[in-house]
Amino acid sequence: MIDRAAEQDLPNILALQRAAFREEAEFVGDMNIKPMAQTLDDLRQEFGKAVILKYEENGTIIGSVRAYPENGTCYINRLIVHPDHWSKGIGTALMDAVELEFKDADRFELFTRTDHRRTRPFYQRLGYLPFKEEKVSQTLTFVYLEKKNQKK
Repeated sequence: MIDRAAEQDLPNILALQRAAFREEAEFVGDMNIKPMAQTLDDLRQEFGKAVILKYEENGTIIGSVRAYPENGTCYINRLIVHPDHWSKGIGTALMDAVELEFKDADRFELFTRTDHRRTRPFYQRLGYLPFKEEKVSQTLTFVYLEKKNQKK
Protein backbone atom coordinates (compact mmCIF):
# COMPACT_ATOMS: atom_id res chain seq x y z
CA MET A 1 0.00 0.00 0.00
CA ILE A 2 2.82 2.45 0.81
CA ASP A 3 5.71 2.83 -1.61
CA ARG A 4 7.98 5.50 -3.01
CA ALA A 5 6.28 7.58 -5.66
CA ALA A 6 7.58 7.49 -9.22
CA GLU A 7 7.74 10.51 -11.49
CA GLN A 8 4.66 9.33 -13.38
CA ASP A 9 2.70 9.50 -10.08
CA LEU A 10 3.28 13.25 -9.71
CA PRO A 11 0.21 14.51 -11.64
CA ASN A 12 -2.06 12.32 -9.47
CA ILE A 13 -0.28 13.43 -6.28
CA LEU A 14 -0.69 17.09 -7.29
CA ALA A 15 -4.42 16.59 -7.92
CA LEU A 16 -4.73 14.82 -4.56
CA GLN A 17 -2.84 17.67 -2.88
CA ARG A 18 -5.32 20.22 -4.21
CA ALA A 19 -8.27 18.12 -3.06
CA ALA A 20 -6.72 17.67 0.39
CA PHE A 21 -5.86 21.36 0.86
CA ARG A 22 -9.09 22.83 -0.54
CA GLU A 23 -10.68 22.99 2.93
CA GLU A 24 -7.54 24.67 4.30
CA ALA A 25 -7.54 27.27 1.51
CA GLU A 26 -11.22 28.01 2.06
CA PHE A 27 -10.69 28.33 5.82
CA VAL A 28 -7.92 30.92 5.48
CA GLY A 29 -9.73 32.64 2.61
CA ASP A 30 -6.89 32.23 0.15
CA MET A 31 -7.19 29.75 -2.71
CA ASN A 32 -3.57 30.54 -3.68
CA ILE A 33 -1.87 29.06 -0.61
CA LYS A 34 1.32 27.25 -1.57
CA PRO A 35 -0.17 23.73 -1.72
CA MET A 36 -2.91 24.98 -4.06
CA ALA A 37 -0.58 27.09 -6.21
CA GLN A 38 2.18 24.50 -6.64
CA THR A 39 2.69 23.52 -10.27
CA LEU A 40 3.66 20.17 -11.72
CA ASP A 41 7.09 21.60 -12.58
CA ASP A 42 7.50 22.70 -8.94
CA LEU A 43 6.56 19.21 -7.78
CA ARG A 44 9.02 17.64 -10.23
CA GLN A 45 11.80 19.80 -8.76
CA GLU A 46 10.76 18.73 -5.26
CA PHE A 47 10.75 15.10 -6.42
CA GLY A 48 14.45 15.44 -7.24
CA LYS A 49 15.27 16.56 -3.69
CA ALA A 50 12.79 14.78 -1.40
CA VAL A 51 11.44 11.31 -0.82
CA ILE A 52 7.78 11.23 -1.78
CA LEU A 53 5.79 8.30 -0.45
CA LYS A 54 2.38 7.31 -1.76
CA TYR A 55 -0.46 5.30 -0.27
CA GLU A 56 -2.38 3.37 -2.90
CA GLU A 57 -5.66 1.56 -2.59
CA ASN A 58 -7.01 -0.41 -5.55
CA GLY A 59 -4.51 1.30 -7.86
CA THR A 60 -5.50 4.83 -6.80
CA ILE A 61 -3.22 7.14 -4.83
CA ILE A 62 -5.23 8.35 -1.82
CA GLY A 63 -2.40 9.58 0.38
CA SER A 64 1.14 10.93 0.20
CA VAL A 65 3.86 12.53 2.28
CA ARG A 66 7.19 14.20 1.47
CA ALA A 67 10.37 14.42 3.48
CA TYR A 68 14.03 15.20 3.17
CA PRO A 69 17.00 15.01 5.55
CA GLU A 70 19.25 17.91 6.47
CA ASN A 71 21.81 18.11 9.29
CA GLY A 72 20.29 15.27 11.29
CA THR A 73 16.70 16.47 10.92
CA CYS A 74 14.06 14.89 8.73
CA TYR A 75 11.78 17.67 7.46
CA ILE A 76 8.30 16.33 6.76
CA ASN A 77 5.78 18.20 4.69
CA ARG A 78 2.62 17.87 2.67
CA LEU A 79 1.07 14.92 4.44
CA ILE A 80 -2.05 14.58 2.31
CA VAL A 81 -4.97 12.19 2.38
CA HIS A 82 -8.00 12.37 0.11
CA PRO A 83 -10.87 13.92 2.11
CA ASP A 84 -13.05 10.83 1.49
CA HIS A 85 -10.47 8.79 3.41
CA TRP A 86 -9.77 11.02 6.40
CA SER A 87 -9.74 9.38 9.86
CA LYS A 88 -9.04 5.89 8.51
CA GLY A 89 -5.42 5.55 9.69
CA ILE A 90 -3.81 6.47 6.36
CA GLY A 91 -2.07 9.56 7.73
CA THR A 92 -0.70 7.56 10.65
CA ALA A 93 0.54 4.83 8.31
CA LEU A 94 2.28 7.41 6.11
CA MET A 95 3.89 9.10 9.11
CA ASP A 96 5.11 5.73 10.41
CA ALA A 97 6.51 4.94 6.95
CA VAL A 98 8.34 8.27 6.60
CA GLU A 99 9.85 7.91 10.09
CA LEU A 100 11.03 4.42 9.14
CA GLU A 101 12.41 5.74 5.82
CA PHE A 102 14.51 8.25 7.79
CA LYS A 103 15.24 6.02 10.79
CA ASP A 104 18.76 7.49 11.14
CA ALA A 105 17.51 11.05 11.69
CA ASP A 106 18.03 12.57 15.13
CA ARG A 107 14.68 14.33 14.99
CA PHE A 108 11.65 14.92 12.80
CA GLU A 109 10.14 18.34 12.14
CA LEU A 110 6.97 19.61 10.49
CA PHE A 111 4.54 22.49 10.72
CA THR A 112 0.81 23.11 10.59
CA ARG A 113 -1.62 25.92 11.23
CA THR A 114 -1.78 26.81 14.94
CA ASP A 115 -5.59 26.71 14.97
CA HIS A 116 -6.04 23.60 12.83
CA ARG A 117 -8.48 21.44 14.77
CA ARG A 118 -7.62 18.21 12.94
CA THR A 119 -3.90 18.17 12.14
CA ARG A 120 -2.45 19.67 15.28
CA PRO A 121 -4.00 17.09 17.66
CA PHE A 122 -3.17 14.35 15.13
CA TYR A 123 0.53 15.21 15.15
CA GLN A 124 0.57 15.58 18.94
CA ARG A 125 -0.92 12.07 19.27
CA LEU A 126 2.05 10.86 17.23
CA GLY A 127 4.49 12.50 19.67
CA TYR A 128 5.18 15.78 17.87
CA LEU A 129 5.54 18.68 20.28
CA PRO A 130 5.47 22.42 19.50
CA PHE A 131 8.72 24.36 19.70
CA LYS A 132 8.02 27.64 17.85
CA GLU A 133 5.35 29.66 16.07
CA GLU A 134 5.60 31.85 12.98
CA LYS A 135 2.99 34.44 12.00
CA VAL A 136 2.72 34.39 8.21
CA SER A 137 -0.18 36.83 7.77
CA GLN A 138 -3.06 38.41 9.71
CA THR A 139 -5.04 35.18 9.35
CA LEU A 140 -2.31 32.54 9.32
CA THR A 141 0.16 31.41 11.99
CA PHE A 142 2.15 28.19 11.77
CA VAL A 143 3.24 26.07 14.70
CA TYR A 144 6.41 24.04 14.24
CA LEU A 145 6.41 20.61 15.84
CA GLU A 146 9.25 18.21 16.49
CA LYS A 147 9.74 14.66 17.59
CA LYS A 148 13.01 13.23 18.83
CA ASN A 149 13.88 9.92 17.21
CA GLN A 150 13.57 7.43 20.06
CA LYS A 151 14.34 4.49 17.76
CA LYS A 152 17.84 5.62 16.88
